[in-house]
Amino acid sequence: MNLAQLRAFVAVLDDGSFSGAAATLGISQSAVSHTIATLERALGHPVLTRQGGVRATAFGAEIAGHARAAVRAAAAIGMLAAQRDGRPTGSIKLAAPPTVCQGLMPGLLAHWRDDLPGVDVTLFEGEDDEVADWLANHTVDLAVVVDPPPGPGHVLAEDAFHAVLRRDHPLAGEPAVGVADLQDDAFLLSRGGCERHVREAHRRGGVPFAPTHRVRELGTLFAMVRAGIGVSIVPGLAAAMLDPRLVLVPLRPILARRLVLRGPLDRPWHPAVTALVEHAAAGAGQVPIGSRAEGHAAPAPTGTMRGRRRMSKG
Repeated sequence: MNLAQLRAFVAVLDDGSFSGAAATLGISQSAVSHTIATLERALGHPVLTRQGGVRATAFGAEIAGHARAAVRAAAAIGMLAAQRDGRPTGSIKLAAPPTVCQGLMPGLLAHWRDDLPGVDVTLFEGEDDEVADWLANHTVDLAVVVDPPPGPGHVLAEDAFHAVLRRDHPLAGEPAVGVADLQDDAFLLSRGGCERHVREAHRRGGVPFAPTHRVRELGTLFAMVRAGIGVSIVPGLAAAMLDPRLVLVPLRPILARRLVLRGPLDRPWHPAVTALVEHAAAGAGQVPIGSRAEGHAAPAPTGTMRGRRRMSKG
């Protein structure tokens, strides 16, 4: 058994396929298959099953945590060696919610690429609870978590919530709206992680929470608003996903979510994670999201999209 075999095993688990693991590792798919086969021969037990999709066997699930620890430890040793020369290096997996991936990550990834060229960041996109789970389960090394409890990290933004309306809606030109102002329209709810904030907005406004439609993807919600089916409430960072037919109007009273960039709470951070967080804190500070956002095209993420839910490498 060797470290290359464990890296391949962890990569297949994280990417969910041999082809995805090959892209992550920068080797051929056949090389990944061969490496996994040699690991299984060395251990005397299969670690992956190929039936109905690639997943860990019962034995593979038992050793997965140890394999991840070994891979992380080797990466940390290499990073510490590089730090002695003042050169942060390493491969870091970062998770963030979709609006953060669209609205904040392209610029942040570009700054990291330019200023920390030895650190390779792979971005996973998931809903709020998925992101928190990935960080807690050590699937990722770094995450942008929403309204976390106090702890280490850097506040990237205070992201205020807005009503999303068609540009020809009677309220589209208002400087701000309350939840009660939206009652003449059907209310559309995105279940992608912000439901508790939307519920709180209704509670503060004294309005019953009774969405007409519930959808998961913001793209679906925006399409329904464009079609005149209803209105909704979304984070300000969603402006990066709008088109010119829609507009965001600030919500009053103000309700915002805190977006915190942090590593895991239950183990020491990889040195490259520390470098990324410190760079974000030094270069960006806390970013307030604008008080009014017009629809516009989303910025292009750095790199290509691939992986578990959606994953881009920058």
